[in-house]
Amino acid sequence: LAQGLLTLRSSAFVIALVLVFSPLEDLKTAFACHHFGAMAVTPEYVNMLAAPTDGFLCPLSANVYNVDFTAFKIRALDETQEYTLFEVRKEPGEELPLTDDLDDSVRTIRYHFGPSFLDWPTIGTTLEFTNGEYPLHNFRMIERHYYRDILIRSYDFSMPFVIPNTTNTWEVIYMMPELDPAVREGIINCPWETRSDSFYFVNDQLIMHNKAEYNYSEAEA
Repeated sequence: LAQGLLTLRSSAFVIALVLVFSPLEDLKTAFACHHFGAMAVTPEYVNMLAAPTDGFLCPLSANVYNVDFTAFKIRALDETQEYTLFEVRKEPGEELPLTDDLDDSVRTIRYHFGPSFLDWPTIGTTLEFTNGEYPLHNFRMIERHYYRDILIRSYDFSMPFVIPNTTNTWEVIYMMPELDPAVREGIINCPWETRSDSFYFVNDQLIMHNKAEYNYSEAEA
């Protein structure tokens, strides 16, 4: 599995603080662990998944911390410079209320990168997000990438603490794995059959689950 390097820059950065927020106790009482079948959806569980999930493992309403992704950039890196491959930012007022009657398309995205993307040994991403009135303890992101039912890479990043009501930038560096030639050929020739699940946990409780599909062919199918 590839390894990643994580750095965090926050509008209000805290190092090794242990704080007690009385409203958090009410939040813990209101928050129920989500289960998939008879098994709790834990970081250990999602790290054992051998294929993309058929659906989402938590409802939109699980995001009781009001984490909102406001901007995202993907860039390719080499020794001297970087190249922006994808960038998106929410417009002010574009936020949707997180209700469970929203269509699942609001947490699914498609990327068309083309075959040259697979040649980059290092990819960087920048994720901007805001959060609500509660602090985030052990905010953890686990990404699982598959070609069909083959796990091609998995990443696991975490930040110890995020202050309430802040705007934050989460920067991640991905070291891309060397692909088996047959798998690489299949990824290029079979658009949208490469998929990923991104799971977000706070204190090992699943609060968000997003999906992505990828097209690495020359033409946009």
